[in-house]
Amino acid sequence: MTSLADIEVFRAFATYATLVLVKMMLMSLVTAFYRITRKVFANPEDAKSHSKGGDPKKYIRTDPDVERVRRCHLNDIENIVPFLGVGLLYALSNPELSCALLHFRVFAASRVLHTIAYLTPLPQPSRALTFLVGFLTTLSMAFCTVRSLLYI
Repeated sequence: MTSLADIEVFRAFATYATLVLVKMMLMSLVTAFYRITRKVFANPEDAKSHSKGGDPKKYIRTDPDVERVRRCHLNDIENIVPFLGVGLLYALSNPELSCALLHFRVFAASRVLHTIAYLTPLPQPSRALTFLVGFLTTLSMAFCTVRSLLYI
């Protein structure tokens, strides 16, 4: 019996899904780094531990750089989670390996480039284009999946 790990397309999906998930997880560390280096906290207990006896309330605030990283992370969540679901179904729909690799690689590259465009920040429409490429890639996989598995 063939296992999922023996299916080349599934292995490719698992590879790129892992890469974008790790990238998304790293955004949490980037957010924490920005919060600590800018002394900007959302929770009173965090502010208190960094106030060193001073007024912790002055550390509970927002910062444009921290908010930019948070928005980038939220955008990852909004796009990577659908990719995981659609990509899994797509991988199980028996697509051509070359077509699947193209989808997975384009999506992963678009998310990395989106993060670079968001955090640098590069002028628009760079961020919008990188978002759109990843979004359309996920839609393409959804269309291919429905087309190949249409059940009426």
